[in-house]
Amino acid sequence: MSPDLWMLLAFAGLLIAGVPVAFSLGLAGAVGILAGLPPAMLATLGTNTYNSIAKYPLIAIPLFILTGLIFERSGVALRLVRFAQALIGPRHGGLALVAVLVCMIMGGMSGSGPADAAAVAMVMLPSMTKAGYPKPFSATLIAASASTAILIPPSVALILYSIVVPGVDLRALFAAGLFPGILAGLALLVPALIVSKCYGWEGGTPVEGAERLKVGETFKQALPALFAPVLILGGLRSGLFTPTEAAVVAVAYGVVIGLFVTREIGVRDLWRLFGEAAVISGVVMLIIALAGIFAWAGTMLGTFRDMAQWIIALTDNGVLLLILIMLAVLAAGMLLDAISIYLILMPILIPVMQHFEWNPVWFGILLAMNIAIGQFTPPVAVNLMVTTEVAKIRLEQTVGWALLFVAAMACALALVAVFPEIALWLPRTLGYNVG
Repeated sequence: MSPDLWMLLAFAGLLIAGVPVAFSLGLAGAVGILAGLPPAMLATLGTNTYNSIAKYPLIAIPLFILTGLIFERSGVALRLVRFAQALIGPRHGGLALVAVLVCMIMGGMSGSGPADAAAVAMVMLPSMTKAGYPKPFSATLIAASASTAILIPPSVALILYSIVVPGVDLRALFAAGLFPGILAGLALLVPALIVSKCYGWEGGTPVEGAERLKVGETFKQALPALFAPVLILGGLRSGLFTPTEAAVVAVAYGVVIGLFVTREIGVRDLWRLFGEAAVISGVVMLIIALAGIFAWAGTMLGTFRDMAQWIIALTDNGVLLLILIMLAVLAAGMLLDAISIYLILMPILIPVMQHFEWNPVWFGILLAMNIAIGQFTPPVAVNLMVTTEVAKIRLEQTVGWALLFVAAMACALALVAVFPEIALWLPRTLGYNVG
C-alpha cells in the first residue's frame, strides 16, 4: 500500500475505534511519516504542532468562547426571551418564533452552536412544554436554530476558515455570513410556524405571565444583550479594532454586563468561567495543533494534491461537483465537528476551489451552512445532543423533526449557492476584499 493510503486508513481506523479526533489526526500523520518519509522526519512533530497554533488570529477563539460563557451565565438569554415574548405576544407558533430569534441573537455573541443551544434550551424548553409543544420538536428547533451561530458573526468556524484558506479577509467572512445566517433562521421558522398552527400548539393562550410583560420594560432589560452584536460588528466596520481585538472587547463588555448590569455573576464566578473557557479552548487548540502533523504529512506525501486531482477528474461540470462536495461535507458534519472538518477537508478542497474559480468567501459560507446542518443531523449532532440532554429525552425521538429542519435549511443553502450575492453583497458594499 502507498504511504497516502496507510495514513488515511490509519485515520479512519482510529476514528472507528473511538480515538478522539485530535489524537487520530496526530497519530495518522505520524503513520504517514513513517510509511513514506525518513524516520528522522518524526523530529518535526513538535515544530508542526507549535506552528499550527502559533497564529495571532487564533487568539480570538478562546476569547469568543469566554464571551459566550459569560453571556450565558449573565441571564442574557432569559432577558432576550422575555423581550421577544412581549414583542410577539401569545399566538400560534409564538414561542417557536421567540426560540429562533433568541438563538440567532445569542449566536451573535458566542459564535458557538452548542453554547447557544445550551443557553436557549434551559430558558425556552420549560415555557414551550407548558404551551403544548412536544419536547422532541422544541429540542430539535432550538438545536437547529443554534446552528446559525456558525454563520452569524462572530463565528469560531469562520475564524478558522480564514486561517486555513490564505488571502481570505475575516471581516469579509463575518459580513458574508450575516444574511445567509438570517436566511437560515427564516427557513427554519417557516415550517415551525406551519406545524405549530396545524397542531394548534400555544393556541393564543398567554404563557408564564407573558400578558403582563411590557415591551418597553423588557426592551430596557434586553438592551445590553442587543447592543453586544452592534458593538462587535460596528467596531469591525469602523476599523476601531481588528477581529482579534473585537474578541477582547466582547469579553470586557460581557464582564461589565454580568458584574454591574444583570449582577448575576460575581468575581468568583468569573474565575470558574475562565477555567471552563480554558478547558473548552484547550480541546479546540489540541485539535488544531495535532491536525498540523496530519496536514504536514499529507502535504509532503502529496496526499492532498492527489485527492484534489482525483476530485477534479470526476467531472468538468462545476455545478455537479459542488453538489457532490456539499453532500460529502454534510456527511462529514454528521460525524465530526466544524473545526475538524475544516482542518481535514480544506487542504483537499482549496485546489478544487481554485481550479473552478469559486469565490473563496462564498465557498466558505456554503461550507459553514452545510456544517451547520450537520450540527443537528443524527447520529452525531452536537447541538441536538445538548438540547436533548436538557429536555431529558432520547436523541432518536427527534429524528423526524430533524429531517424536516434539515430540508428547510437545505433550501436556504441552495438559495445561497444559486445566488452568491446573498453572501457577497454586504462585504462588497462595506468595501471588504471578497476575492
